[in-house]
Amino acid sequence: MSFNSYRDVLPSGLRVVTVETPHLHTALLAIYVRTGSRHETVSNNGVSHFLEHLFFRGSEGWPDTVKMNAAVEEVGGNLNGVTTRDHGYYYTPLHPAYLRVGMDILGDMLTRPRLTDMEVERQIILEEMLDEVDEKGRDIDLDNLSKRLLFPNHPLALKIAGTRESVSALTHAQVLEHFAKHYVAGNLVVTAAGRVNRQEVLEMAERAFARLPSGPGNLEVPPTYSAPAPRLHFVAHDESQTEFRLNFRTVPDRHEDQPALQIIRRLLDDGLSSRLPFEVVEKRGLAYSVHASLDTYHDAGLFEIEAASAPEKASQVVAEAFRVLGTLCDTEVGEEELSRAKRRHRMLLEFAQDSPGELAGWFGVNELFNAPESFSHRADLVDAQSAARVREVARRYFHRENLTVVAVGQRKGLKALERVVAEAPGLPAPEAPPLAAVSGLRG
Repeated sequence: MSFNSYRDVLPSGLRVVTVETPHLHTALLAIYVRTGSRHETVSNNGVSHFLEHLFFRGSEGWPDTVKMNAAVEEVGGNLNGVTTRDHGYYYTPLHPAYLRVGMDILGDMLTRPRLTDMEVERQIILEEMLDEVDEKGRDIDLDNLSKRLLFPNHPLALKIAGTRESVSALTHAQVLEHFAKHYVAGNLVVTAAGRVNRQEVLEMAERAFARLPSGPGNLEVPPTYSAPAPRLHFVAHDESQTEFRLNFRTVPDRHEDQPALQIIRRLLDDGLSSRLPFEVVEKRGLAYSVHASLDTYHDAGLFEIEAASAPEKASQVVAEAFRVLGTLCDTEVGEEELSRAKRRHRMLLEFAQDSPGELAGWFGVNELFNAPESFSHRADLVDAQSAARVREVARRYFHRENLTVVAVGQRKGLKALERVVAEAPGLPAPEAPPLAAVSGLRG
């Protein structure tokens, strides 16, 4: 193994993950916090993302944001922040000799933020949100639409950036309340990866986050699942292509079915030789691209297939996707194709070990939500899957009653699309118990 990973807990309760890779010439510092849009309500939706923006408006130790950014950039860095549905993170690459600079600045940002210029930042966020809506203000973002349909009455349905109404109404008091509740020692993980030293990282983290208040980590209410499908949600939008996403509810990240789902994802979309790109794009020319992905949380999961096509071809693309999925459900995959998917999975996990960013993300996010898991353990779990097991898992999730489709585009071809979704040709009827009854978390 080309790296050593360590997990430490400071007296404050702050967790510190260090991944030493002495052969590399770079380092990456990332601070993970277990708060995102699923930790919000309708009235303060968007506050996690708003707070992320405000952190970059300066801190008590660095009130001048130009100087703050210049200090990081001078040592090879670039301050960034990301908010997701279930967590956020703040990170920068750095020259290993200057890790302290990044640690001190991020520590000050996240423990002593000024939280000023709220009105300026509000306007920036409202502009950013325009990418998700049409000229009438209707949501046309496939991810937002899917989550709202799949997780009704649950905070996973809330938009990451919030709505125009909620962001416009957010007050300074709400921002302060969210900051005080979630930015506490038990809810953060400090991660350093690259040419770093464990003891030095611990000393730097304890100093930089000395003002972080104590407090527990967040616990979330898992989502329940909505009524049986198939369902289609369509939003009319005057664009040259119709965009659509097929959603199948699956299971959390550490569930025993996840290794087989990883293989299925690679069988369907892992280069032009994989099934969906070959059948939909290369062989039939129905779309320019088609993608399959897994969107997993510690307590829920989705399998997604997304594409865009001319409106009159949308039903054909969806029907072909159903046919490809049905083949996986009906016929065991051949040994050569299965072995190739397993090799690709292991190789890409090995490639990730050459990247401080990938290492920080792997160990930092795992620490935030689950018990640590090694790259080799994940690869071994995937390697252990048989063709029969892959077919069994495919049949468990790729069936009509587990299908939800969202589409955005012209009404041209809508009737054909509605018919294809309703019939779901090629997909089997469910054989397994209802998804809510599927259990089996792996440790």
